[in-house]
Amino acid sequence: SYSEVVPIDGPPSFRGQAVKYVYKLTIGCQRVNSPIMLLRVPFRVLVLQGMPDPPFPQDEEVSPSNPFLEEEEASRQDATTLERALDMLMVTTSRRCPHMFNITNTRGKVAKFCIFKTVYRLGEDVIGTFNFSEGDIPCLQYSVSLQSEEEIQQQYQRRPGQPVSVAGHGRHLESCLHTASSHFSLPIPLNVTPGFSTEIVALRWRLHFEFVTAREPMEPPTVLQNQSDVTVWAGAEHVDVDTFSWNLPIKVLPTNPALASYMSQFTGTNSINI
Repeated sequence: SYSEVVPIDGPPSFRGQAVKYVYKLTIGCQRVNSPIMLLRVPFRVLVLQGMPDPPFPQDEEVSPSNPFLEEEEASRQDATTLERALDMLMVTTSRRCPHMFNITNTRGKVAKFCIFKTVYRLGEDVIGTFNFSEGDIPCLQYSVSLQSEEEIQQQYQRRPGQPVSVAGHGRHLESCLHTASSHFSLPIPLNVTPGFSTEIVALRWRLHFEFVTAREPMEPPTVLQNQSDVTVWAGAEHVDVDTFSWNLPIKVLPTNPALASYMSQFTGTNSINI
């Protein structure tokens, strides 16, 4: 048997546009009077940065307890580092505190936006709602994109002022003219890299919003109360619009490695012939 400890302060597995961190296990084997054969087995590493040591007091309950198990309290004190990290991860990403934002441009208020939390783990859905009834400017269309930013530290940039690399991981587009409220749901893939920072690169996550608003008020279609005929409303052929964007930073943390392994691109069996 063979065992090795992954460095707790190492970077996570990451394949960016300028930086790549790859972990693999290299196995060498040789028979007498035969060449050396090598087998390289890649594996993925997830890192939860910023975890204190210990992550929480010993007497603090952060996970559900079972009163019918007498040995649970003793086993919790002997929990491994992985178990403690998973407990802290669940507590951190389970806290919900609605955040409200007023979406405005130079002409006035467009909508009110609500997001229930800003810290997520891999595999979760980012959910947000819009309330356009409180806006003064009609919104014709909006889009929300889940993006990651890869920023190279200044001393490691290939050229001064190297721009930040942005990658998209999902987008929601919706037309919302005469809509009182709307919502979106963007899943965070299991195969992406959570946010992290090293002396070379920093990976951050954000929601990128784009809005298309009308410059002039647009009256909604009116239907008379006693009208029995079918009413057809046709939109305007030409509308003067303004566009603007907004970025909302969020935190993306790892998830249970057992869940992340479902998205692995590699099989669990490897062989070498000597």
